[in-house]
Amino acid sequence: QVQLVESGGGLVQVGGSLRLSCTASGRTFSDSAMGWFRQSPGNEREFVAAISWNGRSTNYADSVKSRFSISRDNAQNTVYLQMNSLNPEDTAVYYCAASRFRGASWQRDAYAYWGQGTQVTVSS
Repeated sequence: QVQLVESGGGLVQVGGSLRLSCTASGRTFSDSAMGWFRQSPGNEREFVAAISWNGRSTNYADSVKSRFSISRDNAQNTVYLQMNSLNPEDTAVYYCAASRFRGASWQRDAYAYWGQGTQVTVSS
């Protein structure tokens, strides 16, 4: 079993930045790819970013590419999502997820464990 706890969400103005963190416990974090997804009211949960088990490969949704950056610290069992140039369309609950695999997949089915989510609100 894996427990994932997100933090770092909040209210930010357009153009601002936030850094989300997700700390994992319960199994070998460093063997799994990690991902971030988000969900806004009335919409499906969508892929945001993923990072491979060793941090050497990343994957981003087109909507966040060049603005968001995913990274991980295996010594701290933590994955991060740095979000810059935020806009109102980024408003959502952001979820951290641990993959069954080592590769940085965009597919929801690849992820076996999910955090509770952290709210990000971008005001205009």
